[in-house]
Amino acid sequence: MKRSIVFLMCMNLFFAKGQELTIPQLSQYLSDNPFLMSPSFAGIGNYVKVRMNGVTQWVGIQDAPDTQSLSADVRLGNRSGIGMVIYNDSNGETKQRGGKVSFAHHLTIDKYNDHYFSFALSFNLNQFRIDTENFDPNNDQAIVNDRSSSNPNFDVGVLYRRERFYLSVNASNILNKEFKKFNPVFEPNTLRNYYVYSGYKFRKSRRADFEIEPSVFFQYFESDGRSITDINTKFKWFDFLDYYYAGFTYRFLNDQLGSPLYIAPIVGIKKGDFYFGYSYQVIMNEILGYSTGTHVVTLGIDLFQGISNCTCTY
Repeated sequence: MKRSIVFLMCMNLFFAKGQELTIPQLSQYLSDNPFLMSPSFAGIGNYVKVRMNGVTQWVGIQDAPDTQSLSADVRLGNRSGIGMVIYNDSNGETKQRGGKVSFAHHLTIDKYNDHYFSFALSFNLNQFRIDTENFDPNNDQAIVNDRSSSNPNFDVGVLYRRERFYLSVNASNILNKEFKKFNPVFEPNTLRNYYVYSGYKFRKSRRADFEIEPSVFFQYFESDGRSITDINTKFKWFDFLDYYYAGFTYRFLNDQLGSPLYIAPIVGIKKGDFYFGYSYQVIMNEILGYSTGTHVVTLGIDLFQGISNCTCTY
């Protein structure tokens, strides 16, 4: 009986909100990995950038959401880039696995003023599944097999850069989905969400060893009209090609400006070809009575460095 109640709760949550069918977007993009958030960043950099992310949400709560992802992107020729992301996400008895492949092209508006425009397309494939293998068949007679569905989709994005300013505009899951194995009356078939990421890097000069980078991330979900905003600030110190940083991010629902979902300190270091980033998201809503926060860990390595003939991929 207990398993049935849990199953019904999962299904009700599923019908009410709809599965996002994508990697949960928390603060991973701040860990030197904007490609994880937008395909338009693919190929910007003179190396193969590999990043592994682990997210453990709501520490202390059993069967809380847990996500692992691996991303990599690399320059293709002098003006293009390709990238890929694979991920595994679990939330109690609901599971989703998927990946995406991205292509980006970078155009030069004015190379002397570092003025560029990029556009990108991603193909996504996601499998969503409600796992019934832990259910008791003696008490859950109606549950005879797992419920699962595979869904292909596309993302599009553009990126504008001028000197130290950047603005990325994106649309994710642009196609409506077909989810015939679940209740078609209550399950919305629109998973489109739109997001904007923008910031500016303040430095006294190109040779300065200190930088301040405020940024903002806005995401809107078409199916139910909800939206969120992240306000971020990073303080970065350079030691030739190495660097380390510290900062914070503040996330809130846009209809609840004064009630943040979480506040997260962020730290990171890049030494040689290796990268490490960490964030602990301190929960500020009603879940605080059961858990204090969420761990976000990023490990990375940069491989096969090489200079492009076009500054658009620097």
